[in-house]
Amino acid sequence: MDKQFRRALLIGFSALAASIGAEAAKAADGYFLIGYGPRQKALAGAEIADSKDAMALSVNPAGIVGLEREFQVGITGLFPERGYSTTGVPLVVAPGDVRSGRPVFPVPNSAYVEQIDGDSAWGLTSYGNGGFNTAYDLGHFKPAILAGPLLIKPSYGGVFGGGYAGVDLKQAFFSVGYARRFGSVSIGIAPTFAAQMLNVQGLKILSVYSSDPYRFTDMGYSWSFGGGIHAGLEWRATNELRFGVSGSTPMWMTPFSEYSGLLAEHGSFNIPAFVSAGAAYDFLPNLTLMVDWKHIFYSGVQAIGNPSFPVYTFAFGLPNGPAFDWRDTDSVAFGAEWRAMDNLTLRTGYHYSTNPVRSRAVTFAVLAPAISKHHVSSGFNYQLTKNTSIDFAMVYAFKNSISSPENNPYVGFSTFPVFPVNIAPRYNPNGNVTAWLRGLEISLGLTYKFDPGTTNWLPTHL
Repeated sequence: MDKQFRRALLIGFSALAASIGAEAAKAADGYFLIGYGPRQKALAGAEIADSKDAMALSVNPAGIVGLEREFQVGITGLFPERGYSTTGVPLVVAPGDVRSGRPVFPVPNSAYVEQIDGDSAWGLTSYGNGGFNTAYDLGHFKPAILAGPLLIKPSYGGVFGGGYAGVDLKQAFFSVGYARRFGSVSIGIAPTFAAQMLNVQGLKILSVYSSDPYRFTDMGYSWSFGGGIHAGLEWRATNELRFGVSGSTPMWMTPFSEYSGLLAEHGSFNIPAFVSAGAAYDFLPNLTLMVDWKHIFYSGVQAIGNPSFPVYTFAFGLPNGPAFDWRDTDSVAFGAEWRAMDNLTLRTGYHYSTNPVRSRAVTFAVLAPAISKHHVSSGFNYQLTKNTSIDFAMVYAFKNSISSPENNPYVGFSTFPVFPVNIAPRYNPNGNVTAWLRGLEISLGLTYKFDPGTTNWLPTHL
């Protein structure tokens, strides 16, 4: 056990390092992914009460009891499309129909599960949250702001006038889980380590609105580390009907020190808590129907939930400073799994999520348009051999958009002879901004189940 644990831990941390590359996933509740393994994705996230593979540890730690000893590895390719358009005369963002670059991202995942005895199990898993990501080049130019012949704000190109612009947030998680069964109820707990990276570019024209303009933008990648506790419960009410509950504390993270002048609370950026519940019913011996609900507490993180209006000088970075103005999300997922043949299982699902981004916050939402609502999914599992199977999943997020007049910050200047002019923060009646998003995910996974009673670590046969 100790030798196997050390080897599994090494593989888990290796996968964690790889999953730091996880970028902007677009089939998501805000920036939380809809599932982390291909089975979860094919079912549109509806797996809380029906754990069947090692990646269940990432969703409901209680689900690993009773699983065969197995190792699973997978990767998801994300193909997002996002951007914004304007009408009228915007003053903060570049006018026109603007699309973000960086269209393809890989996101790996892995898990290992082993039974301790007939009623308990342990496991490891690593996975990545999507974060949010945009990359706007210099092809669209925000004009300088003038008051008659006076230059109020210069422009250095790019959508915010500060050159190449965008936000890149990456998050990765590594969990060690333990679960135990008490009759018809299983309980699991998974202490979780989290790491995240943040890079913000192209906002230097807005640095006057920062409490620390030297730690506001264009500081390269900043790291943050921390963790929390993920726990869950599964109850087998009858042979056909199962219920599940899962939740996580916030991931308490160290601040992004390089962006303490941008993020509220001087760079603090905890990962929100969540709670989820679901049910699974075997409608037929070979057909299971599932439904899940999930609530994510985005508003509990000030750097995410603080209002984006009004914006005054020296406001960014303060505890009550401007942020993305996200509200909590609720989502519901429906999934169906048909075990069509002994070696072939077919899956499909539908997922609906409320939009975390308020329309009034659309000006800053162009940096992180995480506004997906409707998703459909499908996939399959194919048993290659007695020990080895492959999983495939696709998730499509339909196009969604939000629109609002542009959010203009406070403006103060003087004319000659000295004559101070102060313009209060306001919504620009002459400029409207629409942010939009759609995307596709394709996931592949490989599962190897060890022969019962074996203690070898490497597969002896596929």
